[in-house]
Amino acid sequence: MADQEDNVTIPEFSCLLQMDPYLKKYEKDFERRYELAQKRLFELEEVEGGFDQFTRSYWSFGVQRRSDNSLFFKEWAPAAEALFLTGDFNGWDKFSHPYAKKPFGKWELILPPNYDKSPAVEHNTKLKVVVHTTEGERLYRISPWAKYVTKDPKSVIYDWVHWDPPQPYIQIQPRPKKPTSLRIYEAHVGICSSEPKIASYTDFTTEVLPRIKELGYNCIQLMAVMEHAYYASFGYQITSFFAASSRYGTPDELKQLIDVAHSMGIVVLLDVVHSHASKNAEDGLNRFDGSDSCFFHSPPRGRHLLWDSRLFNYSSWEVMRFLLSNLRWWMEEYRFDGFRFDGVSSMLYHHHGIGATFSGDYSEYFGLHVDEDSLVYLMLANHILHTLYPDCITIAEEVSGMPALCVKVKQGGLGFDYRLNMAIPDKWIQILKELKDEDWNMGNIIHTLTNRRYGEKCISYAESHDQALVGDKSLAFWLMDKEMYTNMSSLLPMSPVIDRGMQLHKMIRLLTHALGGEGYLNFMGNEFGHPEWLDFPREGNKQSYHYARRQYNLLDMEHLRYRQLYSFDRDMNHTEDKYGWLAAPPGFVSTSHEGDKVIVFDRAHVIFVFNFHPSKSYQDYRVAAEAPGKYKIKLDSDADEYGGHGRLDHNAEYFTEPTPYSGRSHSMMVYIPCRTAIVLANEEINYCY
Repeated sequence: MADQEDNVTIPEFSCLLQMDPYLKKYEKDFERRYELAQKRLFELEEVEGGFDQFTRSYWSFGVQRRSDNSLFFKEWAPAAEALFLTGDFNGWDKFSHPYAKKPFGKWELILPPNYDKSPAVEHNTKLKVVVHTTEGERLYRISPWAKYVTKDPKSVIYDWVHWDPPQPYIQIQPRPKKPTSLRIYEAHVGICSSEPKIASYTDFTTEVLPRIKELGYNCIQLMAVMEHAYYASFGYQITSFFAASSRYGTPDELKQLIDVAHSMGIVVLLDVVHSHASKNAEDGLNRFDGSDSCFFHSPPRGRHLLWDSRLFNYSSWEVMRFLLSNLRWWMEEYRFDGFRFDGVSSMLYHHHGIGATFSGDYSEYFGLHVDEDSLVYLMLANHILHTLYPDCITIAEEVSGMPALCVKVKQGGLGFDYRLNMAIPDKWIQILKELKDEDWNMGNIIHTLTNRRYGEKCISYAESHDQALVGDKSLAFWLMDKEMYTNMSSLLPMSPVIDRGMQLHKMIRLLTHALGGEGYLNFMGNEFGHPEWLDFPREGNKQSYHYARRQYNLLDMEHLRYRQLYSFDRDMNHTEDKYGWLAAPPGFVSTSHEGDKVIVFDRAHVIFVFNFHPSKSYQDYRVAAEAPGKYKIKLDSDADEYGGHGRLDHNAEYFTEPTPYSGRSHSMMVYIPCRTAIVLANEEINYCY
């Protein structure tokens, strides 16, 4: 079996310690973490026959229809006194169908088929687990393994609905290959419509997928898919971990969405939340068996003070079964291609980052404040996923800077492919909020964009969903604010505010894209400077859906400048697709001139020139080049079609001279207008990416 053959057995820490000799002091910590993960893998082999079977526990827990149409029910409720099944099938009788108690807190029930051999519980009917506690309580619960839950419009509580369609959707498209350059479109299905409503999986498939393909993104990161009772939580307070949110449609419609994305060559990641769970009891995991623990640590350790949610007990065998099977479920049942793990920093430390400031001192990443139970869980999750699915992509939302986060488990790391470079959007917001254009510090910007751990891949982004939320501002809002509602017509001359905003919006995104990481992320709508923030319906806005939407309809109005920003974002991605700078080693910065406000760097044999000066253009500006030859403009933020001023001749040819400059053996003279970025490629190089 794959898990037997690929078990981690021999650690290879030498590369990690050679890359960063400062980690040598903590070699014992890496060894202990590795040994704990190895011990878990050994135990899985001994007790469960390996992780392949263990992570398919969704085949036995919850409800399963057998070949003879009998139904097998199984739950883990160690503190319960008794369990019963009730629902539409038995007229909601609370006592007629008891579970049998099994060892280790397990409970089982078999429902034979009806006389006509049909299942005793029909597809799309409601069920509940009745839990009797040792204190005499009778609790009505949803199975933690429920595959579909729905809510009546008049109710606040979700119902467990038996999902077993007679003709389920069969996905036919093969998974696309893992992209070399990862260009991510972060998306939320419910807000994908311009109408004030909760949009559907089908809406996303028909209306948004073609735009994502046109824009040149090769990866979608889907948010808020795992079922959550509170819509405004943005999907970060999960109630049913195995259920795709029914507010957007059926499981089959989500499968079709992913299938169509795969047909377009786009991989799809799930925003997975294993860092905590909703404290809801009636339709969540909390107090499933009547106890204050079960899946979680007992309070206070089992409560997150800031998020008001429950924290998993990662040392528990059954919790490990539940969470690892949950990852396998989304990969197998829906054919997701990987995960963006939310809240990894909270998982890694007992303090969950609350009140902690991470200065970069290595002592902050080792010691008793590190939660090694959850750290080992993440190591296991990444090792298992990458063993079973070699093209699987995992991304960590991690702010502390934990070393070796994106190093393979066998090399002493946690095994993620990428981490989010969360310092970059914070830096851009700080600059726009606090500094005048003439006070922008080129060196400080470059430091933020390039300050990442060598050998560990990062996803760069200028803004994500966080900056779009009400209470914050997107880049477009910081740059143009209220004028976006009145002065975005291309039929009228640009006001100074719109002119500045349009040019800087493009430059910021291109600089982040090209210099900030080994992957790039954009939140839906931000590519065209969406003119409104994001605010979900809640009491504070009288349950309004007005701001819980993305107005793609603005792109269909060709006289609006949103289309120009969209076109630049599209061509930026397609230019990267041709030259492959995200897959190349980090950029070499040859110029960072504070007075001129100019940044020049090369990456993947492509030269990037940025002039952030608000008014000064430079006619003959010397630019360093390593490869000699003839260069031409391949992307120009000042082009007319992008809302620029059209000051550059795209037929112009730039020839290098054998004049060394700024660490490169050649150089050339270029014209670079104010507030303009250009991408130059060597016409004599065969780019094979």
